[in-house]
Amino acid sequence: MERTRVGVIGGSGVYDLAQLRDVQEVRLKTPFGAPSDAYIVGQIDGQPVAFLPRHGRGHRISPSRLNSRANIYGFKMLGVEYLISLSACGSLQLQYRPGDIVVPDQIYDRTRLRASSFFDDPDVGTAGVVVHVSVADPFCGYLSEVCAQAVADTGHHVHRGGTFVTVEGPRFSTKAESRAFQQLGFAIIGMTASPEAFLAREAGMSYATMAHVTDYDVWHETEAPVTVDQVVRQFQANVEVAKASVVNAIMALRGAPPSPYSAGVRDAIITNPAAVPPEVLARLALLLGN
Repeated sequence: MERTRVGVIGGSGVYDLAQLRDVQEVRLKTPFGAPSDAYIVGQIDGQPVAFLPRHGRGHRISPSRLNSRANIYGFKMLGVEYLISLSACGSLQLQYRPGDIVVPDQIYDRTRLRASSFFDDPDVGTAGVVVHVSVADPFCGYLSEVCAQAVADTGHHVHRGGTFVTVEGPRFSTKAESRAFQQLGFAIIGMTASPEAFLAREAGMSYATMAHVTDYDVWHETEAPVTVDQVVRQFQANVEVAKASVVNAIMALRGAPPSPYSAGVRDAIITNPAAVPPEVLARLALLLGN
């Protein structure tokens, strides 16, 4: 299979990438179970691209039930170095208006039910390998700049930077929660950036998000509280902008250098290699390398 340097994971409202040519569906088995759906692998102007609908086609999988480890591992199996996430989000500040796109630079993780590491597997127990990866800057700065410019080139309004708070879901926030996040200065709120960004870092990939603002969550005094209908209508209005932005980013990544995170977890392993069981090394070889 041809190595695919660029991956795209589509959120609410984006279940395909019509611009792909020479398309094939690829179903993968990973050590962490099944990904959300088949990967749609093709080319855009000669650049190999892999696309995955995050929630499955038809939006079948709740945020807390996503098998993010399998999704990210599958992209790794396909050779992806640069992973672009499309995500719906709520705004926590007036300047991020519904319809705008935000390319955040920080995450505040409020999830609690999700497997957030490839190296903290209850199936392995204590006889595994311990990895402490750095995620001080959870989004790749290089890829984020590419994504922000890709949106700007469509003429659409884009914000560069801001903290993306990720909540468990699937419910929306209470007003007390939303107001607390707003007062803390967070920019946007969503349900899927964690643990994707952390897993991508462990897998040696660059990860960035194009977050599409659909609403003002529930903190805003004069706006109606967010509803599914509101999210869907606003994201549908942005779908073509989202897809055009992705194409621009893919084109800009032609000839890009290796991901700055391509060394993966090499310098983050604390376990003595001699203490790692062979079956664990075999299971995680794609991530651990040599």
